[in-house]
Amino acid sequence: MNEHANLKKKKKKALVIRTPKNNSGGKKKYFIIAAVLVVLAIIILLNFRAQREKAITVTIEKVEKHNLTAVVSASGEVKPKKSVNISAHVSGRIVKLGVEEGQRVKKGDFLLKLESTQYEANADRDRAAIRIFRAELIKAEAQLKKDESFYARQQKLYDEKLISGEQLEAAKTTFEISKAQNEAILYQIKQAQASLESTLDVLSKTVYNSPIDGIITSLRVEEGEIAMIGTMNNPGTVLMTIADLSVMEVEVEVDETDVIGLSLGQQVDISIDALPDQVLQGKVTEIGSSALQKAALSTEESKDFKVVITLEDPPESLKPGLSASADIITAEREDVLAVPISSLVLKEKENVEDREKDVQEEGVYVIKDSRASFQSVEKGIMGEMMVEIKSGLEEGQEIATGPYNALRQLKNDTLIKAEKKRQ
Repeated sequence: MNEHANLKKKKKKALVIRTPKNNSGGKKKYFIIAAVLVVLAIIILLNFRAQREKAITVTIEKVEKHNLTAVVSASGEVKPKKSVNISAHVSGRIVKLGVEEGQRVKKGDFLLKLESTQYEANADRDRAAIRIFRAELIKAEAQLKKDESFYARQQKLYDEKLISGEQLEAAKTTFEISKAQNEAILYQIKQAQASLESTLDVLSKTVYNSPIDGIITSLRVEEGEIAMIGTMNNPGTVLMTIADLSVMEVEVEVDETDVIGLSLGQQVDISIDALPDQVLQGKVTEIGSSALQKAALSTEESKDFKVVITLEDPPESLKPGLSASADIITAEREDVLAVPISSLVLKEKENVEDREKDVQEEGVYVIKDSRASFQSVEKGIMGEMMVEIKSGLEEGQEIATGPYNALRQLKNDTLIKAEKKRQ
């Protein structure tokens, strides 16, 4: 029993001696667990912060130098520089047609003839009237001479006091009547001659000759048709159109926002829909000074101006009426800083005191260390896809160029994730 009791006491002592070692190991475990929890907390905090600042994905490009060409595009149609519509000046049936559509004619060549029987009869009537008046004039002149001679004799007799004053006055009256009749016949002759000239003018308008060298581009009548002259409400019959195709033009309509930048002599590249493999050259030769009038055009709608472009060395296959598109070169720049047009954004100015001034500025977002920073710029000419930058940027800087929705979300110091970078 004593031995058993002693053994228990030894075990208790042994347990008491090992207790301090067990407490030291527990503290280490607590430290390790605490350290792990701190690390986890830091990781969670960082992840939470990263989630709060989400990067915006944008396309990035470098600012580089380019050759730019500013172009104003417009559409229209091909027209000859000189074109004449032959219209009916008198009414009549077409009795002879001397040309066909597409035929080349020279100035003075016969084109067509209208029925002229009535006008010829009127001319014969006027000629006959003139002959009658001239015969009466001969008779009147003879009577005038007779009455003048009689009056002279009566005057002499009166001076010798051989006749009375009443006889002299009667002779004078007869002489003055003969003189007035003679002048009346002269006026009748002039009137008949004027009528004849008018009739001959109308008669001449029954025959049409070509006023210019050119080609019959449109023939709208046939023999036997009736040509009608125009009235206030109804236009006259257009018989045919003659055009000089040696000089061709393109008439285009340019928007009011673009016409300000145009000037005479600017070079133009012209594309004809019917000639897809050719690019024709031309120059601006006319710029409309007033907007084109269009039906039912409200004041809020944009207005167009007519611009005429003269073609240089047009091909023979070119025909009037063909649709054309023109690229008018308004400016050219070589080796200048340029950025894509899509990179430009409008931003509200900060701390603007004078509200009457422009509160917006245009610029781009420069990317540095994966952060965006707005930079206002001064623009120059605008090319097809690029715009010149006069100031605000330096060559080699990286800027955000899109997409549009991403650019709208950017602000200063926004975190950026590059989608694609062009070298």
